[in-house]
Amino acid sequence: MSRLGFVFATTVLLPLAAAAQPAANCAPRETVVARLASAYGETRQSIGLGSNNSVVEVFASVESGTWTITVTTAAGLTCLVASGQSFEALAEALPTKENDA
Repeated sequence: MSRLGFVFATTVLLPLAAAAQPAANCAPRETVVARLASAYGETRQSIGLGSNNSVVEVFASVESGTWTITVTTAAGLTCLVASGQSFEALAEALPTKENDA
């Protein structure tokens, strides 16, 4: 997925998905963050503001490569929206205007 596609997905689509998540995938933020740290060794790797003042965060373990994307509502309820393996941190440069795709 391109970086632009990832940004779109995390700022527009994921907050919508979080609103549709059943309560079993949601808990107070402190509970979710503590569980990701204790059970998976995941820490916050990135953060952004989504629609409806929701906060989108990516947690990951650089040791195991597991990752989790969460969305937190303005009320403090955090929902798990995606998770997986093989996390890699990237800092890619923008393409030059001559090579813009």
